This record gives sequence, C-alpha cells and structure tokens, in this order.
Amino acid sequence: MNQQKFFLGRQPILDRTQKIVGFELLFRSAESLQSARFDDVQMASASVILGALTEFGIQDVLGRHRGFFNVTREMLMSDAVELLPRDRVVIELLETIVVDRDVVERCRALKSLGFTLALDDHVYSAEFHDIYEAVDIVKIDVLETPPAALPEMLERLSPWPFTLLAEKVETAEQYQFCSQLGFHLFQGYYFARPVVLRQNRIDIAKFAMLQLMKQVMADTELEEIEETFKQNPGLTYNLLRLVNSVAIGLRVRIKTLRHALMVLGTEQLKRWITLALYASNDSNGVHSPLLELAATRGKLMELLALALKGRAGRELADQAFMVGILSLIDALFDESMNELVGKLNLVENVKIALLSRQGELGGLLLLAQRLEEADFEGVNEQLEESGLDLDQLLSSQLETIAWSDSLSSSL
Repeated sequence: MNQQKFFLGRQPILDRTQKIVGFELLFRSAESLQSARFDDVQMASASVILGALTEFGIQDVLGRHRGFFNVTREMLMSDAVELLPRDRVVIELLETIVVDRDVVERCRALKSLGFTLALDDHVYSAEFHDIYEAVDIVKIDVLETPPAALPEMLERLSPWPFTLLAEKVETAEQYQFCSQLGFHLFQGYYFARPVVLRQNRIDIAKFAMLQLMKQVMADTELEEIEETFKQNPGLTYNLLRLVNSVAIGLRVRIKTLRHALMVLGTEQLKRWITLALYASNDSNGVHSPLLELAATRGKLMELLALALKGRAGRELADQAFMVGILSLIDALFDESMNELVGKLNLVENVKIALLSRQGELGGLLLLAQRLEEADFEGVNEQLEESGLDLDQLLSSQLETIAWSDSLSSSL
C-alpha cells in the first residue's frame, strides 16, 4: 500500500504584543486534492492528521510553538485524538459539529486530561452554553461577522473566562478594531500588509534604513556601509544578534560588521542586513513577526531553488532567498513595492519576480505565498509549473521550519 502524501499549511497566531504564539496547521491529502474528493472541504479527517503528524513529526511541524488543529466530530469522539501531545496542541472544534450531550461530555473529558479546546468560526448562541464551560478559546471570523455585530456578540460571551481569538484579520485597521474590542489573539497576515500613508512625513529611521538597503544592493564599499551602521546602533545590535544565532551555524562569535563580512561573504551578509532592517522597525526587535515571515519565506524559496537546480543553482538560490525577504519590504517601509523596487539596485529577474510574480523566481514566490494562505489547489498548480514535486516541497518545508525555529529560539 502506498504511503499517503500530504500538503501542509501553517498560519500564524499572534498575541497582543505582536508575537507569534502558535500556528493553525492545515493538512490536505494529495489524493483528495487530485481526485476532487473533498470529504471535509479543506479539513482533514482523523487519519489524515495523525498520518501527517506521524510522517512529519510534531516537533518538526511545530518547532517551539503550539499547534491549532481542526477536528471533525469523528476525530473528536475517537481515541486517536488522545495521541496528540496535550501540552503542544489546541483542538479546534469545527463549526459544523452539532453540539449535543455526547460532544459536551467528550470535551469535558479531554479538558480533564489537560487538553486545550477551541471553538472554530464561532457565532454566539444560547445552545452553546454547556460547551462554553469546557472550552478555553473561542475563534471568531471577523471577515464574515459584520463589525457592528461584534460588540454585542462579545458582550454575550463575556460571562465565560475564555480567550477570544479574531481570525481572518487582514489589515492593520481590522487588528486595531479587534484589539480595542478585547480580543486577545489574532490570526491573519495583517502584520505583513503595507499601510501606505498619504501625508508627506519623513521618518528619519526608515530613511536611514532605506539608504542602507540601497547601499547593500548596490555592493557599496564596506567602509560606507560601516558608516551608515555607526549612525544606527540599534541596527548593528540586531544584525550581530542575527548573525550569531545558531541558525547560521558559525563556530566563532562575530563582534563587528567587518568581521561578519570576512566570515560570511557579501551575499550571505546581504540577507542578514536585510533581515536586521525588519527587526529595527518593530518594537519586538528580532522577534518581529514580519522578520519571521520574511526569513521563513526566503529560506523556503532558497531550498526550493536548490531542489530545482541542484548545486548548479547556487546563484538562483541566493536570489530566491533575497526575493523572499524583499517581498515584504512594502510592509516594512509602508510604501508601494513599485516605488521601493525603483529605488533599489536590483537585477532584472529579481525585479520581475517582486513586481509581477513572473519568471522562475516569481513562480517560487507565488508558491510560497499560496502555501502561507493554505491554498493547496494553488500550491499544486505552482508545483506543476515549477517542475517540483510534493516530496521536494515537504522536505524543504520541514527544513525551513527547523531553520526558522532555531533562528528565533536562539535570539
């Protein structure tokens, strides 16, 4: 019997301090995708989730974060759910589950075993009062729920002490609104969206950062780059923390920019300087969610380029990493990508990838973005267009997760 293959999607969940505290994990069997047999729409059955975790390994999939899993009634009621590591997972009850006495009793039993439970895509109703006592987190789809209806819904939920999670938060305005209403957790890519301001306000720190990025992309002499760093001590601090992280794998501790250049070389230093910019524009510093997303996207694209071209593709792989981390600079600088690319000295295939998602690099960027969105049909299309297979993708994903986790946990 052939081993079943899976697509794996991870969507970040952030707290009120804008730190990533977990990921919702979405699995889809390749078989169901190819045969258009969507038994649970995008949701996997018990056998799919447990099979995927057996194949991937919970540590490899989650790293140091908690994982939120959707479960059907079938999986909730089965003994299989108890095989999940209770301290690492949050069990999400799909909104399609009919909450009857059996479900309530099962949730109470799982809670007594130490599991954390959540209601997915929830809308308040008096019929849920019994299960409210057994759950720890309530997820509300703020894209589907009219904003005017949210305050009343939260008021009705207020007697219970659970954590409120806003999902599908896609803009900074939505985040601010939900935060003011009293949500504790936020799921969505709002932190990766640019907020383009119309007033002609010059942000000195961002101006210096953009100057540095221009210098790096133009292969400016090290002395000039060092001078820019001297004017931005916070940036130097963030860069040295990044290059000394275990993700780099260096045996010597780097103390200066010049030392970093000697040990890493220009191409490697470029990527770490760019990532340091993300840290310097966020109150969380090197723990910025935007930095984590940029680093993860860049690393995945680098590994996919190597899977595609082998050792002969080292130059393409370096470019792929840079495209991945540069693909979020519009959110970093709150300017349009078109304007930013025009200011940077980028090679043509990198420009095309960033502006129109065309070419080999553009295809890899699209693949990474579709994966972040758990758009598995889109992922499958991009795999075929790129000439990659699912095994290469999964291998690259797991290596990326391990790399990203070692980076963030050592900072």
